[in-house]
Amino acid sequence: MEELDIYNELLMEHAYSKRNKKELDSFDECSLGHNPNCGDEIKLEIKFSDDKKHLKDMSFTGHGCAISQASTSIMIDTLKGKSVKEAKEIIELFFKMIRREDISKEDSKLLKDAMILKNISNMPARVKCALLAWHTLDDVLKN
Repeated sequence: MEELDIYNELLMEHAYSKRNKKELDSFDECSLGHNPNCGDEIKLEIKFSDDKKHLKDMSFTGHGCAISQASTSIMIDTLKGKSVKEAKEIIELFFKMIRREDISKEDSKLLKDAMILKNISNMPARVKCALLAWHTLDDVLKN
């Protein structure tokens, strides 16, 4: 696989879209993610349902490479509206995919557009870029 294969149309669309890159009017949690290796930074804002069991809304601001920005936007599209339990499971599936562990065809459907990042593991310097938002949200959900 050539390095540029990861930079497909869907990834670039997410990288430059403003749909998820904005500030929420109100949120319950705000978490900062930073990749010191390359300088990528995100601020993830999360609005939970009243019972705190669902991710009602999410958005992000920040700066970084196309992979970190696209991965954050894709994560939001994939997890918004999910229960916290479902989100944790999908985050773990994403981590497994990036670690090149086998995931079932059914599980890969849960990842939706995040599957476009499957081959990022072939670019070790970019793995942390793809994982930044996912680790940031995982930390929030674990607390």
